[in-house]
Amino acid sequence: MHLEYRLFAKDISLVIFCKRPALGQGKQRLAASVGKPAALQVAEALLDCVLEDAARWPGPVVLSPATELDADWAAELGNRNYQVIPQSDGNLGNRILAVDAQLRAQGHRKLIYIGSDAPEHDQGLYDSLIAVMESHDVVLTPAADGGVTAMGTAVGWGALDALPWSTDQLGKALCQQTEDAGLSVGFTIGCYDIDQLADLQRIQETLRNDPRPARQMLLRITDQLLEGHDGWR
Repeated sequence: MHLEYRLFAKDISLVIFCKRPALGQGKQRLAASVGKPAALQVAEALLDCVLEDAARWPGPVVLSPATELDADWAAELGNRNYQVIPQSDGNLGNRILAVDAQLRAQGHRKLIYIGSDAPEHDQGLYDSLIAVMESHDVVLTPAADGGVTAMGTAVGWGALDALPWSTDQLGKALCQQTEDAGLSVGFTIGCYDIDQLADLQRIQETLRNDPRPARQMLLRITDQLLEGHDGWR
């Protein structure tokens, strides 16, 4: 990370929304293709990837597990003393707003939200998020499926609960709402997130050229899964 970006990023909090990997929970579309045990293995590897990123983040890191019951689990993740704020009920917009309100009440001002299923995020992408955030009110990383893999703001969010979450219209709606509020929005290069077997195939070359240990482990898992599904090659 360039020095000027690293200094600026010390004031940016990275907020990671994550689920505790468990058999039969999460990654249901992937599980339909490869089975629940394999989908769990992928979910665990994806979590390791985002923790790999968190360990390099120069500013505060916040882990937001899906439920209060997983707060202790989240507190034991990683090798740094991350703050843990469990998610509330409601759609993803409701949950982001609730976490955002708590963090801003604590004094956090610049916040970037990511999930745990976008292993294409690399140092260049994080540098870009930081750079765009320095000159815009809102920064978005578009996902190939029409959503976003990262979203950040220094001024707060609008009515996120009213947006079409989990649809291919989310990215456009989020951008439109931001612009309607008179805020500037900037974008980084887009990424794939991992929802189904085809997504694993698409990111294989990216993973193969990524030396980070957690990415290499995900690549090994991906290679094994795709070897058993020749029709996807």
